[in-house]
Amino acid sequence: MYADITKNKIKTGFIISLFILLITLIVYYICMAFDLGSVSIVIALIFSIASAWSSYYFSDKIILSINKARPATPEEDQQLVNILDALMVSSGLEHRPKLYVVEDRQPNAFATGRNPQNSVICVTTALLEKLDYYELEGVVAHELSHIKNYDIRLSAVVTVMVGFIVILADFGSRMLFWSGGDRDNDNKANPILMVIGLICMILAPIFGQLMKLALSRRREFLADATAVEFTRNPDGLISALQKLEADPNQLRNANKATEQMFIINPFKRNRRNGKTTNIWSTHPSTEDRIEALRNLK
Repeated sequence: MYADITKNKIKTGFIISLFILLITLIVYYICMAFDLGSVSIVIALIFSIASAWSSYYFSDKIILSINKARPATPEEDQQLVNILDALMVSSGLEHRPKLYVVEDRQPNAFATGRNPQNSVICVTTALLEKLDYYELEGVVAHELSHIKNYDIRLSAVVTVMVGFIVILADFGSRMLFWSGGDRDNDNKANPILMVIGLICMILAPIFGQLMKLALSRRREFLADATAVEFTRNPDGLISALQKLEADPNQLRNANKATEQMFIINPFKRNRRNGKTTNIWSTHPSTEDRIEALRNLK
């Protein structure tokens, strides 16, 4: 587990560095398209560093806002609060995550935040309604495992940064289309950086998908196993995964940027029956996960 925590921290640093580089090149190209001259590289660097900083420190708030989550309260969500309080002892975490709830008909959950000190567990109302105590305990333990393993930092950073790159690239391509790519002949832009920036802008969606692949599907197996260590009850999580997989409802606020954060893929069409997954899958198959949990008994 400690090796995975170290890998997650290294991956996070690498992705932030890659993000700064991509944003710098894209913004440099956009600035040069507006004939801003040599000041373009300064603007690009400032913009990329500022966006990386805000993405890192405000990723949890951005993700909660996207999912329209509200804080959980003891009055409305007493069982959820009690389960988390009990799991804090067995998990060994020093800092209690904040609890949030999303009004939705699909049972699902995710954890986010930049570290265990600033972490959040978010569940849907359907999860609270459709799961019994031990199933809900298994799901919350799974999300606590992501927090303890620092999966949340890597996942939140990738989610926000990938979305930002795609939006910026889309803006740049639209601007290029409407401007017709006209620039003065005496423009002093570095042609190499201009070409690289244009390539990055065109390929940004692909870069975004490749960055998401840094979120190894192995993290779900590890979180499942760690959850069982917390609860000593693999049957609770197995039953929860079966219910989540069988539920027919769609998650209203699900999008491609956040799908990898949930305990189970929120897009029904992307779930794969059987044991097969492909390179673009954000989650291992539920059947594989259940089999791995049964092997822990």
